[in-house]
Amino acid sequence: MPWGCFIPRKWRFHNVLWALIILEFPLTVANLTLFGVASPNLYRTILWSEGGKMGFNSDPKTVLYAYANYRPVKIPVVWSNFNTQYNLVIGVLCMFFYLVKSTLFLMHIFYPIVSLPLHAALLSLWAVSIRIQTSPDTIDPKRINNGPPWFITKSCNIVQDKTIRAYCMQAKSAFAVSVIMLTIYALYLLLTLISLYPTQSARLAHQSRLAEKRAEKEKYAAFDAAASSSPEHGMSPEQQWQHMWELQQLPRTPGTAGGLKSPTTPRTRAWRDLGGEGVMPAMPPPPQPQSPMPRMERVERTEKMENPYQGGFWAQQQQQMQQGRHEEEVVVEQQSPYRTNAEYYGEQEKARGLGVY
Repeated sequence: MPWGCFIPRKWRFHNVLWALIILEFPLTVANLTLFGVASPNLYRTILWSEGGKMGFNSDPKTVLYAYANYRPVKIPVVWSNFNTQYNLVIGVLCMFFYLVKSTLFLMHIFYPIVSLPLHAALLSLWAVSIRIQTSPDTIDPKRINNGPPWFITKSCNIVQDKTIRAYCMQAKSAFAVSVIMLTIYALYLLLTLISLYPTQSARLAHQSRLAEKRAEKEKYAAFDAAASSSPEHGMSPEQQWQHMWELQQLPRTPGTAGGLKSPTTPRTRAWRDLGGEGVMPAMPPPPQPQSPMPRMERVERTEKMENPYQGGFWAQQQQQMQQGRHEEEVVVEQQSPYRTNAEYYGEQEKARGLGVY
């Protein structure tokens, strides 16, 4: 990136900027208060008439005489309603932009490049305000005033009436606040221009940030190149969707042994079918209920287990161990309380023959 395109984002005199922001708020409130009280016409015509009596400017009656004689005349801007309303409107605008730029400043995004057009426009508005408040009054040839009005250039003590004197001081205060606001925005603009001029250290820091961003982009470009070499790269969206659908149709992972699913994969099933082990019975046999052991048989078996040395039992055990047999053969005749399968199926066949079912 060339040096000329670099735009700094940091303020150079940060403490001065803080001071201007803090000082601007009470002055903006004072401007709104003074011109809000003066609107629409609290003392403007009174001061105009008082200046005409003392010969400092024209008189409001001059306009009436001109209209009576059918002579076109224009009210001086300094005594018009436009003067008060204009200053009131720019006071509201300044308060709005103050809240906006204070928020941006606290969020660290109020850059000098943003401040440049904002304060240049506000400075122009206040310059026009000063020009309006100091415009001349030349509609009366006998009392021509080419400078600011009398309440700005002269002391208010020349007026005997206390009410008019208070109005004079209020108008003088409004003009003073306007001048201070113009000065504040001029300082804002000057500080902005100083901050926009890049120093050597700021340029080096900017170049280092650009190098870091370039390295990061190269790293992500390498990742994209690796991803583009995958089989799915180059597929249309429809082909990718078809591929994902085919993957979802594959059988799921089999369950564990003893669970609801048998751990059988297609390959294992094929091998079992080839080996002849995959033939399933037509109908599994009915479950056989476990018959409880009669109490007499349990007692007899317990007695046999507790007395292994009685009779020829020990000799029989020695003979079985020599032959390699390790199981105890206990023959117990059990009488099941349930019917056998033969009896059950025989009754079923008999019932079908009789036509019961």
